Amino acid sequence: MSEQKIQFYTGPAGGWGALNSVKNVLLKHHIPIKGARTLLSANQPDGFDCPGCAWPDRNHASTFEFCENGVKAVAAEATARRAGPELFEQYTVSELSSQSDFWLEDQGRLTHPVVYDNKTDKYRPIEWNEAFALVASHLNRLPDPNQAIFYTSGRASNEAAFLYQLFVREYGTNNFPDCSNMCHEPSGSGMLSQIGVGKGTVTLEDFEHADAIFVFGQNPGTNHPRMLGELRAASRQGARIVSFNPLRERGLERFQDPQSKLEMATMGSTPISSHYFQLRGGGDLAAVKGIMKRLLERYDAGENLLDLAFIGEHTEGFEALAGDLRAESWDGIVEESGLAREQIDTAADVYANAKSTIICWGMGITQHQHSVATIQMLLNLLLMRGNIGRPGAGACPVRGHSNVQGDRTMGIWEKPPAALLDRLQQVFGFEPPRENGVDTVEAIHAMREGRGKVFFALGGNFAAATPDTYETWKALRKCELSVHVATKLNRSHVIHGREALILPCLGRTEIDIQATGRQGVTVEDSMSMVHISMGINPPASAHLLSEPAIIARLAAATLGARSRTPWLWMIEDYARIRDKIEAVFDDFKDFNARVAVPGGFRLRNKASERIWSTPTGKAVFFSHPVPRNTPVHRARRAMQDKRRDTIVFSLQSTRSHDQYNTTIYGMNDRYRGVTGQRRVVFINAEDVRALGLKDGDWVDLHTVWDDEQPRRADRFRLVAYDIPRGCLAAYYPETNPLVPLSATAIAAGTPTSKSIPVLLTPHVEVRAAESEEARPAEAVETADMA
Repeated sequence: MSEQKIQFYTGPAGGWGALNSVKNVLLKHHIPIKGARTLLSANQPDGFDCPGCAWPDRNHASTFEFCENGVKAVAAEATARRAGPELFEQYTVSELSSQSDFWLEDQGRLTHPVVYDNKTDKYRPIEWNEAFALVASHLNRLPDPNQAIFYTSGRASNEAAFLYQLFVREYGTNNFPDCSNMCHEPSGSGMLSQIGVGKGTVTLEDFEHADAIFVFGQNPGTNHPRMLGELRAASRQGARIVSFNPLRERGLERFQDPQSKLEMATMGSTPISSHYFQLRGGGDLAAVKGIMKRLLERYDAGENLLDLAFIGEHTEGFEALAGDLRAESWDGIVEESGLAREQIDTAADVYANAKSTIICWGMGITQHQHSVATIQMLLNLLLMRGNIGRPGAGACPVRGHSNVQGDRTMGIWEKPPAALLDRLQQVFGFEPPRENGVDTVEAIHAMREGRGKVFFALGGNFAAATPDTYETWKALRKCELSVHVATKLNRSHVIHGREALILPCLGRTEIDIQATGRQGVTVEDSMSMVHISMGINPPASAHLLSEPAIIARLAAATLGARSRTPWLWMIEDYARIRDKIEAVFDDFKDFNARVAVPGGFRLRNKASERIWSTPTGKAVFFSHPVPRNTPVHRARRAMQDKRRDTIVFSLQSTRSHDQYNTTIYGMNDRYRGVTGQRRVVFINAEDVRALGLKDGDWVDLHTVWDDEQPRRADRFRLVAYDIPRGCLAAYYPETNPLVPLSATAIAAGTPTSKSIPVLLTPHVEVRAAESEEARPAEAVETADMA
């Protein structure tokens, strides 16, 4: 284990620290030459799309179109390490489950399909045909197709996602929980009802023309580092960048561009945020309402700050919103936002003085109880000044996995629109199921209650990504069969059903050869650009199949003669799959020809054309009250009734810099000064003193929830940090056990992992028997053994 220390980081984001990290990552995976060669093809027209985030690609003027965390994702896939039959022969599943998440994935690439052997408690190799037959037999003997659950990761390609949804619907269910349910579901829900599309309305070019960029609940330095290049360029052109975030994040403060010879030679950097407002966790809605209220006050005083022509022609509901804003008290806005009135006025002034404004947001907005309402308030702010549908302006939800938006476009959705189902029926000649399926949280309930008997995951790490960890694990273990398509070993593979399979697939960086030759897949980024991705490396094993091939062969084995879909014919040439996509989705007309153009093409976004696909044909202003009865509010009131000196904190989960979603690349968080450890909790220094503790003490975290069910996460080190009082931040998945299944966003169902009410108590070592009473024996604290 590396040295554990906490040391304040003084440098900028990016720069020499990022380059040094790239070198170390390639050496760690024993691929210094192969890794460097692979990276030169990342995000290039004739190369592969980075398997990391969904930030768009530029026009490839540079051969270096990757970032530090993209390197970690690519290196983890191109690694020389292998997790083959020898590993599974060496360890029982019980022994594997005692290892940390970091250790499991660090074993390297999976090489063979394996099946769980209950007698030996080990995975053993299995032939592909036998594996498909096993899954098909389970699916075909279910009395109801809705007893099967089909999860999807956002890394699946468009071709794989299309085949997957087609197979599952032809099988008979819409049970499609996916990673969108846990991240940007509120963005789609909020935007669709407001402006008629559930996607962002901007392009990369809009960042060149923006006078102001407002960033809410996002840490691009870690989660989307290539976004820093756009923010840097905008800052240098004079755009005002206004950031709202409880934590001080170095990527939002200053950035040293590794491709800038001057900055690298002089150790210089570019300031990113012109204004940085550290609001209270979950205080964004109040802050945005305050900005709008200030704009309205200035308008009422005679200033021409609103785009009345746009409002009159393109919107409805403005008068109701204006009345609500006038009635809202400033005291309530200030209290709930955590910002001073002067700070809100300053933000409003920046917005008022900008001709064109982009608003970006991430999971710091979407994982709250009132996330849909907050997103609609952000859209209200844009609509007030006509900042949708013109250059340099618009909405920019910044999504996570590289094709999470494309998966939804391809139909991975538990609530499919009737038009999609009708088109599937016309093109493929079967009657799709019309009943809505289950989302992620509903899937966990279904498995807990015995209504979900087969769990199939196309990528991802369901057991680590989901809330209420130990309840989720119990649910997964109730399944008759669990199946995971994956490139590397992870927590979900050791939390399995009575029967279990791991099916290894090709990675994004690898060459995919089918009957007609080398194949490419397509992906859609956060700004609706669709482009081709071609792997360049030989497969990690001769026993790997592509995701489209796995799905097609499983569909053929399961559906047999009752399906008229030419499954095996389609995977001989992925252009045939794209032809079928074109037949189903009008926006993909001439798909194969358009995607052959370097850089691909952009899907039509009607809202960016000021065409509103809403029931009335207009964009809608929504009114929402400032939240004053959230779980954190209720917990604080309840605890005050019991003991007035008890501090109820609002905990937000977050990623470290050595992490992407549930994948742990290492034990450091460079920009926050954390080395060699993950069980830390960031807290205001005044709160440390108020607890009677000191920086560096160890504490346990306990959820305060209406059901009074004990939920805790043990032994976290206090780290005094620049964060508002009453707020905490800690890494997931370590804190996922604290998130109740019932903690979900209104009208979206997303787990509210950014606002969990918790108590801190000094850590006390407990006897083994007491520990087992508090949580299942298999519930090993992840990362303890890294």
